[in-house]
Amino acid sequence: MAKECNQQANLGQCTCTYEPCSRKGLCCECVRYHLRHNELPGCVFPPEVERTYDRSFQRFVRIYSR
Repeated sequence: MAKECNQQANLGQCTCTYEPCSRKGLCCECVRYHLRHNELPGCVFPPEVERTYDRSFQRFVRIYSR
């Protein structure tokens, strides 16, 4: 049985600062989009890094391998 996406509930936890993003609150679409571009979604980064839009795997490793 497929589970429906609750976009409104997800928006309350979405940390994406890219305002024209059409995937806000649609986590599955967001993850697919970013993985297709060899990057991670902004929600896995601290706010100060998310705002830089550097969502690369390399940046993620540099942050969390300390």
